[in-house]
Amino acid sequence: MLPQEKKPSYFFNYLVVPLFYIAILQAQVTPEKGNNSTAEQLYNAAQKIRFQNPDSSLVLFEKAHKGFLNSGDTLRAVKALLEMPYHNGQRVAYDKSYDNLWHALFLADDIKDEKLKAQIYQHLGRLYSYFKRKDEAFKYLEAALKINKSLVKKGLLNKALLTHDYYLMCATYRELGEPELGKIYLDSCFMTYDKTAIPNDLRYLQFEKAFILSKEKKGDKALQLLQTVEPWFQENRPSYLVLVYAQWGDTYRDLSDLQKSEEYYKKALEISDRYNSHLDFSILVHEKLADIYVKKGDYKKAFASQHIAKELDAQFFDSRSSINRPLLEIKDEFRLEREKQEKIVQKQRLEQLEQEEKISFLQRIILLGSLLFLILIGSIYFRFIRSKHRAEKQLIRRNKELEIQKAKELLELKNKELATFALQLVEKDEFLRNMKQKLQALKGNVETSEIKKVLKSISISNANNWEEFKLRFTAVNEKFYNTVTSKYPNLSQSDQRICALIKLNFSSKEMARLLGISVESVHTTRYRLRKKMGLDRSVNLEDFIAEL
Repeated sequence: MLPQEKKPSYFFNYLVVPLFYIAILQAQVTPEKGNNSTAEQLYNAAQKIRFQNPDSSLVLFEKAHKGFLNSGDTLRAVKALLEMPYHNGQRVAYDKSYDNLWHALFLADDIKDEKLKAQIYQHLGRLYSYFKRKDEAFKYLEAALKINKSLVKKGLLNKALLTHDYYLMCATYRELGEPELGKIYLDSCFMTYDKTAIPNDLRYLQFEKAFILSKEKKGDKALQLLQTVEPWFQENRPSYLVLVYAQWGDTYRDLSDLQKSEEYYKKALEISDRYNSHLDFSILVHEKLADIYVKKGDYKKAFASQHIAKELDAQFFDSRSSINRPLLEIKDEFRLEREKQEKIVQKQRLEQLEQEEKISFLQRIILLGSLLFLILIGSIYFRFIRSKHRAEKQLIRRNKELEIQKAKELLELKNKELATFALQLVEKDEFLRNMKQKLQALKGNVETSEIKKVLKSISISNANNWEEFKLRFTAVNEKFYNTVTSKYPNLSQSDQRICALIKLNFSSKEMARLLGISVESVHTTRYRLRKKMGLDRSVNLEDFIAEL
């Protein structure tokens, strides 16, 4: 419940004080050209009473606006002008709000202030949303958000201030009955919110969260959140309690507590009457109250509430209403003024062109001659550069071919060295084999242990020889070896040896001598190698391995 207020206190705070401000300021000073301090006093006075007494604050803001214009302070004049659409909107004076905003947009564009233009677009978006003109509303709201994001990227605006843009999106979706989309922007609000930059916005965000919780069937949590924000609105923004109490009533209605719902709807209407604010929203409250009365069976009160709602709707939103007719007409003063200025500029430009036309003929002749000369020089230079580039390309191509040829020759030379080395291994192995046979024949004259040591060293030496050959081969034919091992990982060491020897163009007899096996064993190994590689009979093994 709202705290009970004594009539003398209410009368003094909301009627006598504003009139006192106006009377004193009007008596002391009248806005004159160059007197910026007077406009500043009027602006500050309006700021102090704008929520307690919006009607009086509108008078002061209007005087402050004119004072700033007279003193040449366009920036402050626009800021004073932007204070007025909100309060006019609360009084459903949408035509005045519309005029204020387009006038402000004209001034802001004239001084090229992007921050002010974003604020104006925000107001225009909200204004169109009241009439359920969704496309126009979000066109202006998104334009404001785009400008502010650009200012944030340039470091001209605190990122936390984007919270207000997201809040307006969220509030608009709430009014349009789309809580799912509203929740997305509410999440963005909490992501950018910074209490040090915008300490008061948290209560508005909590109110929007309470609305979404109510739509998600979490009425108890919504009520707790509304109880949390109520004291702050009572002290700082009492007129906004129209929305808070209306949402309170919605939540109780969803919880089937019709008595509490009726109580808070009445409180919302009481606040609307007291502060003369949110008059358009009171239509919805009357309709909801009528629905409550129907559910309670009190059809007389239901009819009365519905009748009031229809009368207010016709007054505020009917196209025949004098309040709304200007909104349905073309009143784009900003656009008309810009078109007027463009016509003046075009006329001046035409006169200038006529004056310059006599000189331009001679200039064109000179320009044409210069252009032809430049084309000629450019053509010669281009041909020279092209021939030079062609010669350079041929030289580079020739050098590359030489490098490739040298690389091939070097590879062939190294492979020949490898083949020679392999043949040396064959000779060495044959020598060791003969030596081994002779040592075995001397078993009777030499100690057996000594013979075993020599034989073992010969076997180890033979294995080391193959490891050395493998290292040399892979160093020379690294790409070939990597291709074989990656493409055919199932090949054994013996298979890899055969591949290496085939790569070096060894015959089967030479392979048999080098490996110490028979020619038939070499053929068998080659057959198994073809099978592991999945080669068809028509494919030549030597050609296939040479191309790897």
